[in-house]
Amino acid sequence: MTDFSEYKGIWVFCEQRGGELMPTDFELVSEARRLANEMDCKVTGVLLGEGVEETAGLLGGYGADEVMVCEDPLLKVYTTDAYTKVLCDLVDEYKPAVLLMGATNIGRDLGPRCAARLHTGLTADATHLDVDTREYMEFLRKSSTLDVDGMNLDMEDRNLKMTRPAFGGHMMATIICPRFRPQMSTVRPGVMKKAEFDQAKADACVILKPSFSITPDDIHVEVLSVEKAAKKMVDLIGANVVVSVGRGISKNVEEGIALAEKLADAMHGVVGASRAVVDAGWISSDHQVGQTGKTVHPKVYVALGISGAIQHVAGMQDSELIIAVNKNASAPIFGVADYGIVGDLFKVVPDLLKAIEAERAAR
Repeated sequence: MTDFSEYKGIWVFCEQRGGELMPTDFELVSEARRLANEMDCKVTGVLLGEGVEETAGLLGGYGADEVMVCEDPLLKVYTTDAYTKVLCDLVDEYKPAVLLMGATNIGRDLGPRCAARLHTGLTADATHLDVDTREYMEFLRKSSTLDVDGMNLDMEDRNLKMTRPAFGGHMMATIICPRFRPQMSTVRPGVMKKAEFDQAKADACVILKPSFSITPDDIHVEVLSVEKAAKKMVDLIGANVVVSVGRGISKNVEEGIALAEKLADAMHGVVGASRAVVDAGWISSDHQVGQTGKTVHPKVYVALGISGAIQHVAGMQDSELIIAVNKNASAPIFGVADYGIVGDLFKVVPDLLKAIEAERAAR
């Protein structure tokens, strides 16, 4: 058995662009704090760039005990070579037990390169993390149809349990890395809950400046310029209200989507969709909610004609208020809904719109 006693703590690679921390950083640090409480260890943020030290303390407000800041002009703009070298050198020297990063464009590029160089495994695009086996069993009870109590799980296992969609989202796989360290995972943005910011913790966060080496010879590409292209995409993760459509709109797709858009506009929200709707080509993939789409936590989630498959429910079950409309009274979606309406969405939504208009007129 390999001795991992040297490997301690949870590290979070904190992505910055133009000196600005990304929302995923706060989600990951918050999740790392939860895991660290189970492991009784520190949370360390790792921030690479130039002129980024002044933002490092923010990470403490979400749960980081300390932040390693590595600043150099060669780190100002992300390059795979430079970031891989610095991050791997730090890991080799300080030996964290866990290394997390966001499953963003940068994280998906950096993670595999670091895992290969560090000779360890990588779970990509994770949607759930656990260390404590009992906590993991509770997750399985809520999110799967498995006979959890009948499973022969090792209750003493302290490996990081990294769960991700598999086989095109039709299954969920939990992966552990018992033979190598650090245990690495990229985590899907928007999945982990961001903690409330705590100024006292931010003030107490220790800023470290470890020694590192990076030279132009370590970098085999030259970034000549960074070009930003604007693309209008729906912001499901940041929306307070999401109105999603499912296969129930099939009898009149255009009208179904139009009704969802009207309801979303009336509620100052955005339109989401189930995977079936996206796979059918009825709406673009940036609207997809679920394990293979986006995980959302709006104040209000309206499910129109969505049956409630596990893959979809996993992406919206933490919404503050869930309203479901479905013709099938036994649809699984009603099991997670706070309010359920059994009926045809093409008849129910117009009535909802009228009720909203009447309420506003009364005010």
